[in-house]
Amino acid sequence: MSTSSSPGSILITGANGGLGSAIVKQIINSPDLSKLHGIYTVRKVETATALSSTLSHSKRDHSHDTLALDLSTLANVRGFAHGINKRVAEGSLPPIRALILNAGFQEQATQTLTDDGFDISFECNYLSHWLLVLLLLQSMDTEHGRIVVIGSFTHDPYDPRMKTMDFYPDDKWRTMIHDTESIARGTWSTAKEDPSKLSGMRRYGASKLCQIMMIPELQRRLNNDPALSNISVLGVDPGAMPSGLLRRGNFMLSVVMGKIALPLLAAVNSVVSPNSEFRSTATSAGDVLWAAFDVATIGEHPKGLYHYQRKDFETSAEARDQAKQAMLWRDSISYTGITARETSLAAWN
Repeated sequence: MSTSSSPGSILITGANGGLGSAIVKQIINSPDLSKLHGIYTVRKVETATALSSTLSHSKRDHSHDTLALDLSTLANVRGFAHGINKRVAEGSLPPIRALILNAGFQEQATQTLTDDGFDISFECNYLSHWLLVLLLLQSMDTEHGRIVVIGSFTHDPYDPRMKTMDFYPDDKWRTMIHDTESIARGTWSTAKEDPSKLSGMRRYGASKLCQIMMIPELQRRLNNDPALSNISVLGVDPGAMPSGLLRRGNFMLSVVMGKIALPLLAAVNSVVSPNSEFRSTATSAGDVLWAAFDVATIGEHPKGLYHYQRKDFETSAEARDQAKQAMLWRDSISYTGITARETSLAAWN
């Protein structure tokens, strides 16, 4: 189907990852979703082999673009968003029906700062996604558009699923955000302070907490904007998956566990117990697309909801702290330097 006859676009960040390529696979195999124009972003187009393989097996006519997006640099996010906005304004690309913030970065063995001066997990998982959303609001389908944030149970030290992982063995780690700066600049849970793999996992959890805190704050601001009030912001906890998310970890974790043991366990669980705590990427991909397009269960304009296994799920107490949500939003404006002319959101500041 040509782009012009498409009922809308679906933009997915991190489309080459385990969950991302599983989402794309379900799109191209769906009679309805395959009619959408796919905008699939990857770090490098030439190395996006998982996405390329998935798209090559499509048996349906599915128009799409595979585009490079480097979430570790704010300038690249701005350039990417400008290109999408230009095409939508010209009519060569249909408005975005679903914007799925799927890309993620997690490191254990190292601690990296981006060229912008931020902890790489914070910038890739949260800050660049926050900026991308605000820049692309002008290209959203303002009647049916949905923004889907991929969360994680690692944002909540008290989640029962954390017992088997125990990223937060000390009480001092169980409140993550005292101020945004320590999370943003990577001075909280540093590799120097704790050289074990846990320091990087905690920074990842903190970055996912920031993503989840964005959901209610953004939804409130959209609700108060007459032009954008029908846009929904939703979150999905995909559960533990063999997604290939871990980078810069040790061989045992990133290769043996991440690429061999965990995929095998997920495959078994998908048959024996598909809704267990450890899930296949296919199961979680179905949940993400359900959040992006379901009307029968959650209504036409669901607002600010967070789901796990397609059920309402309560985020951490810290994630629900409105004072911290507002602080994070204000600091994100400062970090990105966004201006009124860059976003169509009236209450952006």
